[in-house]
Amino acid sequence: MNTEGQTELVATEPQPIVEQAPEIQPEPQAQAPVESHGAAHPVITIPGLDDSSLYIHRELSQLQFNIRVLEQALDESYPLLERLKFLLIFSSNLDEFFEIRVAGLKKQITFAREQAGADGLQPHQALARISELVHGHVDRQYAILNDILLPELEKHQVRFIRRRHWNTKIKAWVRKFFRDEIAPIITPIGLDPTHPFPLLVNKSLNFIVELEGIDAFGRDSGLAIIPAPRLLPRVIKVPEDVGGPGDNYVFLSSMIHAHADDLFQGMKVKGCYQFRLTRNADLAVDTEDVEDLARALRGELFSRRYGDAVRLEVADTCPKHLSDYLLKQFNLHETELYTVNGPVNLTRLFSITSLDSHPELQYTPFTPAIPKLLQNSENIFSVVSKQDILLLHPFESFTPVVDLLRQAAKDPHVLAVRQTLYRSGANSEIVDALVDAARNGKEVTAVVELRARFDEESNLQLASRLQAAGAVVIYGVVGFKTHAKMMLILRREAGEIVRYAHLGTGNYHAGNARLYTDYSLLTSDDALCEDVGKLFSQLIGMGKTLRMKKLLHAPFTLKKGMLDMIARETQFALEGKPAHIIAKFNSLTDPKIIRALYKASQSGVRIDLIVRGMCCLRPGIPGVSHNIHVRSIIGRFLEHTRVFYFLNGGEEQMFLSSADWMERNLDKRVETCFPIEGKKLILRVKKELECYLTDNTHSWSLQSDGRYIRNTPTGNQNPRSAQATLLERLSLPVLTVSTGPSV
Repeated sequence: MNTEGQTELVATEPQPIVEQAPEIQPEPQAQAPVESHGAAHPVITIPGLDDSSLYIHRELSQLQFNIRVLEQALDESYPLLERLKFLLIFSSNLDEFFEIRVAGLKKQITFAREQAGADGLQPHQALARISELVHGHVDRQYAILNDILLPELEKHQVRFIRRRHWNTKIKAWVRKFFRDEIAPIITPIGLDPTHPFPLLVNKSLNFIVELEGIDAFGRDSGLAIIPAPRLLPRVIKVPEDVGGPGDNYVFLSSMIHAHADDLFQGMKVKGCYQFRLTRNADLAVDTEDVEDLARALRGELFSRRYGDAVRLEVADTCPKHLSDYLLKQFNLHETELYTVNGPVNLTRLFSITSLDSHPELQYTPFTPAIPKLLQNSENIFSVVSKQDILLLHPFESFTPVVDLLRQAAKDPHVLAVRQTLYRSGANSEIVDALVDAARNGKEVTAVVELRARFDEESNLQLASRLQAAGAVVIYGVVGFKTHAKMMLILRREAGEIVRYAHLGTGNYHAGNARLYTDYSLLTSDDALCEDVGKLFSQLIGMGKTLRMKKLLHAPFTLKKGMLDMIARETQFALEGKPAHIIAKFNSLTDPKIIRALYKASQSGVRIDLIVRGMCCLRPGIPGVSHNIHVRSIIGRFLEHTRVFYFLNGGEEQMFLSSADWMERNLDKRVETCFPIEGKKLILRVKKELECYLTDNTHSWSLQSDGRYIRNTPTGNQNPRSAQATLLERLSLPVLTVSTGPSV
């Protein structure tokens, strides 16, 4: 949606990622050595499970994930525009990484609250390592763009025409466009004692201009700032009759550079250089101290645009005295300066990654399937009342979830609808259906999490829409984000109230359901639906924690439940019985969970982890994690399912969850974790997990030293891609599987 070094600037194919064992580590605590049998086997000192050498720093691990995303730009099995998209996602993820993660580390240092995590790395040490890694990879990113992707795109008549290559025709067109569309809305700001340095919006495109001469008022400060208007596109298409056949583009920055003179009449422009400032964008709302959360958030959303500076990007043509001047203005260190060979705001190139003129450079479209049971049914309630329906998005459609809600809105027998909303979008089909339900007289209660990062504004809008329609809107629980994905429908059938529920691993967002892998369970199971009802009661009203029959929920029973199940597998192994854990999720950072997994590994439990992003556990350490294997899948879709499998002495258990194995999910959020029951469904999910465990084209294996190495087919192995296999197996039409998700 993230959202992991290479020293070479350009690579022609994906390389193993070299990371990151922190340079400064405490000495391992000596433990009893593993017994040696003969001279051939040296004595292994097994560190204690609290030893910092066993843990990877979470921010560095997050960065490694982002570097794995960048690697996809070099993968020739993807269509060309999709490779460009991966390169841009790297930029977008990096923006958020600086806005939130780096900003958080800097804050700790500023307020003298430096705290080392389980890995033992202090914030200043982590920042130094981040700076080193990011500088190298940003250089690589621009080299991949300039030396590989842009030349390849040019072969397909998609061109970005640099200023030095403008012919007379293009120059004349640019001049007219600048004078008509740009100059009228640009506001250059001269810098002098009465015009201090302006407050610049987070991530906005700006130019620093060096001037020569004296203006109308006799001023000769020699410096000015040009903020680029946010409403203008950063990439502008040149008409075919001007640029020639194909898709020809010029950058807004090139246009402003070319005509900066026009903005300073009578002055000479000595130089014009683009730059971009990234600020702390984390919201600082003290929920304990706020009477009206919605109002407080509205105030904070404005201030987010002007948080403390955390990174400065400048064009690599910018002279040192000007970049030093900017660093001083923003109170930044030289290590926080990134000089780039190209546009400073690459994310704005997303606009050209969906070119209608070049479908061959994009993924082949597919149609998510609707299960046969639901295809032929007018009434979803009658199907779900007989059996559980499990959907795996995006291979299977999200439409049944929306349809269930739409039917509930119109069904005269439906009495009430309750729903959690984390990221849905104010104008989504889900919100439309809830509005209809409220207008049709149903009791609609929505638990809206206003603090879903970067979706706060949208959530404020949807909350207002629902309230206007007559729904009851609850803003979650003070101090705990509501991250659970659940819907409950109460329906009168034969004089009794029957419950129907939807539980999922992803958000109620139809757009995300086409890009993220997520499970959806539609059920009328009495016990499970009763549990969902109890959880809604806890969220909406007041009262003690209610006992659940099947549902595990954070912050109450989920962490303990997971630790108990890991301990149970550990006990089976100690008794000499087969023991196996398979877990798939986005992040693993919780030290208690990691320690429990280490203990299980030491006891002989086989542990297979499929972790998309952060993983603070080190696999493959002799005597500690030798039974743990960790892999990461990066592909066409963003892996987002959370699945937990336990062999349980042969009585297999399978759970799906909205929660990752992170402290924030397990201790600070409202989350659900629900069982998949029935041999048929358990077997199905297990087979889908095995798809990921056998992927040898788009999977990366984590090494004990923190490096990720890409898996490739060995010997006579056939290439296997989990996502391509699932696309072939579940979606429509049946597509031919190639070596990777280039389908």
